[in-house]
Amino acid sequence: MKPINLDGNSLTRAQLIAVAHGAAVDLDPAALVRVDRAAGFLAEQVRRQEPIYGVSTGFGSNADKLLGAHPLRDELAGAAHSGRSLQVELQDNLIVTHAVCVGEPFAPEVVRAMLCIRINTLLRGHSGIRVQTLQALAAMLNAGIVPVVPQLGSVGASGDLAPLSHLAIVLLGGGEAFVDGERMPGARALQRKGLQPVSLAYKEGLALNNGTAQMLACGVLALHKLDDLLDTADLAAAMTIDAFAGRLGAFAEEVHALRPHPGQVQVAANLRRLLEGSTLADIPYHLVPKFRQWLPTSWETDQARALSFDIGWDWVPLGQRHGREKFYQRFRPFRGGKKHQPQDSYSLRCIPQVHGAVRDAVEQAKRVFDIELNAVTDNPLVFPEKQAEHVEEQVISAGHFHGMPLALAMSYVKAAIPVLASISERRLNKLVDPATNDGLPAFLIGNEDGTESGHMIVQYTAAAIVNDLASRAHPASVYSIPTSANAEDHVSMGANEARHVLAMADDLGKVLALELYSGAQALDLRRGMINAARDLADRVDAEAFASKVQGGPLPGAQDREAFLEEVDGLRAELAAAPEFQPGAAIAAAHAAIRERIPFLDRDRALDGEVAQAVAMVVDGSVLERARASLV
Repeated sequence: MKPINLDGNSLTRAQLIAVAHGAAVDLDPAALVRVDRAAGFLAEQVRRQEPIYGVSTGFGSNADKLLGAHPLRDELAGAAHSGRSLQVELQDNLIVTHAVCVGEPFAPEVVRAMLCIRINTLLRGHSGIRVQTLQALAAMLNAGIVPVVPQLGSVGASGDLAPLSHLAIVLLGGGEAFVDGERMPGARALQRKGLQPVSLAYKEGLALNNGTAQMLACGVLALHKLDDLLDTADLAAAMTIDAFAGRLGAFAEEVHALRPHPGQVQVAANLRRLLEGSTLADIPYHLVPKFRQWLPTSWETDQARALSFDIGWDWVPLGQRHGREKFYQRFRPFRGGKKHQPQDSYSLRCIPQVHGAVRDAVEQAKRVFDIELNAVTDNPLVFPEKQAEHVEEQVISAGHFHGMPLALAMSYVKAAIPVLASISERRLNKLVDPATNDGLPAFLIGNEDGTESGHMIVQYTAAAIVNDLASRAHPASVYSIPTSANAEDHVSMGANEARHVLAMADDLGKVLALELYSGAQALDLRRGMINAARDLADRVDAEAFASKVQGGPLPGAQDREAFLEEVDGLRAELAAAPEFQPGAAIAAAHAAIRERIPFLDRDRALDGEVAQAVAMVVDGSVLERARASLV
């Protein structure tokens, strides 16, 4: 993998993802010139004894304390001179005392992304770090040393102080790190890779631990996952639409031109592409049979008896058609699985509006994060080339470490994730409920003996995850808890926000996997039932086909001839139809699922299959098969 060149100005989300998953980094020579200029300027100001926050003063609520030339205890009678530099001690102490996070460590890809972000922002040349320290940080990243960074401890201002201190402490030979998957002390990790600990100079502690790298790393990784999950959600929805033999008018281009929210327009276009070639969607209502319980007498051939279902329609008697004659001239008078209505439920019809709004939330977060990737986020900011009378105009204390821009963007995404999971679960529930699944069997199983649960509990699991996601969706960004003796009296909590979103993205994927799992089962049943009706229509006459229609007049009754004529019209229309199929992309995705998970014709243990479905969403294999079919 080619190293990623970092210059402080052009890091992209895609490049950060590459580094997170193992790519090395190079430091741009021109950027290092800027870095060296700022470090030299800062050293000169220290030599001139200029008061500079975090260099010759304490931090936070200690900012009013100016550092002396030597430790006060050196002035005790008889005391030997310690030789300690308070400026150096200040920077070291900042790192070692701030590395106090708790909890499970972040995954290696999060920590590598944090390191990359920190290096890139320092390359802007406004932080005062020395070239050799920055090179040592890059060497640690390239050597595969992954500092142990526990997940809990950042309030998102002054940036991610505690987690970034866990990064920096390993550079000093402290803390812990993973090397080749083994957890060890930081000093031993450096030694194993032939690296030496670093001694910090002026402001380098602040440069290393002031900033938004944790929240930015978690957020970018979450957005990367969500890109595929958004497409997976559209795919799962499209498979469900085909399984319902749904209506496509709600996704028409001219419809969405009237309300052109970008995400909504994109989702509608995605659905049209995914469902292209479907002969299930928009099928005439009367051609769709309803599920009936299988009986030994349901079918007349050995091949048909192997089916797990029976099918049927209800005939609309002549006396019930008054005032509706024109309708029954267009649609045959048979009630099967699909109701004679021109619109599907909201969870199907409103997919573009709901999925699209979630896409728009993610796109807004991308805009914010793209700016942050190449922003300077530490404090104070060094402007070595600025002409000024006083150093305070060249070393300026500001608030770029405050994570609120990221926090609010993540709050938006955080609220959107349960919305996408919820509509997916509603579609899944609609599939398994015989009152809403348009003629499919209850819980998507034949269950002729009354002993089988089918996909019943799949929906329970999805419901539990959706509830958990909704419970976690409360925005952390609205609840500031002041820190540093109220010197930092408003914080963003953006680190918690982004960490939550990263974890919630994984759980969203589980809900979508469950919809795909049940959608594939429903699609098999829907296609099987309609094609079984088609095959029967092709091999029997109207009298035999009438055995699948209830409510018709008995032989010898007054309307029997008219009834049989209408049955024969239904039979002929089915017999003349080509085999009913889903859209090409849906067929490809369905085939990918069936390579690992067989159709459920009888109850069996489902836990392994559910795990397989989740794994196929995580590895992207179902989505990739669908995408490949669209090329």
